[in-house]
Parts: sequence; structure tokens; C-alpha cells
Amino acid sequence: MPFCHIQLTARKPPSPAYPRELNTLGDHLRKRRLDLGLLQCDVAEKLQVNQMTICNWETNRTFPQLRFIPRIIAFLGYDPYDTPPQAVGKRIIATRRRLGLSQKRLGALLDIDPGTLGRWERGKSSPSKNLLRRLNAFLSSHLSHQQPIGSLE
Repeated sequence: MPFCHIQLTARKPPSPAYPRELNTLGDHLRKRRLDLGLLQCDVAEKLQVNQMTICNWETNRTFPQLRFIPRIIAFLGYDPYDTPPQAVGKRIIATRRRLGLSQKRLGALLDIDPGTLGRWERGKSSPSKNLLRRLNAFLSSHLSHQQPIGSLE
């Protein structure tokens, strides 16, 4: 109407490709990529993978190999798995994943049998005070904000 000078404004609705909930690592990747206005090929270049790999991760067709997790966390700017688990085994798994290490590799670095490490992670056994000290010392030297894995009491 010519006598009414009201202008309505609203935010542009998010793209249908924008994830509604962040349930998977692929959802986190897609959200970050869209927030930055990047194409899948741009993200692929940053993470040093193929563009189709990014597509598969974002659509949850495949899950990133452990060796890519540190790069993905760096790209996201946060750790999507960063919910502090209470059990010692769950904390070892979360920390190992953040570092992109397999059980075999972490076991070799700590001079611990990977089978023993697996039993700790599954909650079948617990590390001794000495091994727990060694594990925490190693992890604190590799992660600046790492909380201790377990109590030494």
C-alpha cells in the first residue's frame, strides 16, 4: 500500500543441505564447510583427501580412517567427541582417537602390549598406578588440554 512504509525482514533460511542435528562426524564437517562457505573440493584440499572422500564422510557413507581424525579436528576447530567419558577405558579411546593412533601404535609408543591396552579400553582390566602414570605422562606431552586418564589413588 502506498501509505504504509513498513519493510519486513527475516533471516535467510539455512540450505536444505545444512545438517539439522550434529550426530556424526560427517554432520560436523558439513556444518563447518557450509559455515565457511567452502566447497567440498576446498575441504578435500585442506584435509589432503579426495573430494569424493569428503562427500562420503558428509553423507555418512563411510567413516574417516583414524589417521584423518587429527586433521578433521584441526579443521573443525574443536573436538566433536569432546564429552568427557568417566570410565578409564573410554577416556583412553577418546584420547587415542584425538591423536589418530591405533591400539597397536599407542601400545608400541608406551611399550605396552596392544592386547592389554584393548582390555583397558573394554573395561576388562585397569592399568596399574605405574602404567597409569606413564600413560598420563605420554598423553599430557602430546595434548596440551588433556585431563588425566584416571585417578592414581
